[in-house]
Amino acid sequence: MLSILMTINPVAFQLGPISVRWYGIIIACGIIIAYYVGQREMVKRGFSEGLLTDFLIWAVPIAIICARIYYVTFEWPYYAANPSEIIQIWHGGIAIHGALIGAVITAIIFCEKRGINFWKLADILAPSIIIGQIVGRWGNFMNQEAYGGVVERSFLEMFHLPNWLIEQMYVNGVYHHPTFLYESLWNLVGLIILLLLRKKNLRRGEMFLIYVIWYSIGRFFIEGMRMDSLLVGNLRMAQIVSLVALVVGIILISYRRITIKPTVRYKD
Repeated sequence: MLSILMTINPVAFQLGPISVRWYGIIIACGIIIAYYVGQREMVKRGFSEGLLTDFLIWAVPIAIICARIYYVTFEWPYYAANPSEIIQIWHGGIAIHGALIGAVITAIIFCEKRGINFWKLADILAPSIIIGQIVGRWGNFMNQEAYGGVVERSFLEMFHLPNWLIEQMYVNGVYHHPTFLYESLWNLVGLIILLLLRKKNLRRGEMFLIYVIWYSIGRFFIEGMRMDSLLVGNLRMAQIVSLVALVVGIILISYRRITIKPTVRYKD
């Protein structure tokens, strides 16, 4: 078992000419776990059992498309020269910020059509979103991507990481920061915080906004370590988006606390 883990193949199995990759399997598992957690809470909060399924039928494909559009946009010189690669998502190239933007826009429109309060739905699904991110980052691990700068092996051993994980961070003859792991652990702490905050019965909308703030703080600093960032000039796009999202989240919490009366809370 150890020898298998030390030589990780990003392809899980073949279906004829089709290579089924661990990345896709792990992303799918993240969606399924997130759905299970979200479904239980939605029913508990009075929504019909089929509502989340109806939402995800739209949100998942739109999020994937937006994640691809986001990535292609900021790598346009390459895709302008290779237009056939634009739709070949199986060659890699999606961005979580694009997926989140697409999912939020879809949720706003969906809630408007169904007569649902967007903030209520967003609060309920905030833990599910971060679960998907916790699990999904391990797809990057399987692909040996989304890693950080060069480090010594002794640095990784200092954290008592398993050998199979350390070896997977050995790319092009050197070891790298496992930034996928940093982000996954940061999001795990965020998930615990969100689940604890459910019991505090915060004002409506604040669960989701705290998720945005928490994720943005972690992503801003972790992105600074990565070697594969999408750039605008010399600026890392993910850091710009994270900073904007952080500021917007803080402003919205403050503004809504000052202006919205009477207060509607998560459990109402």
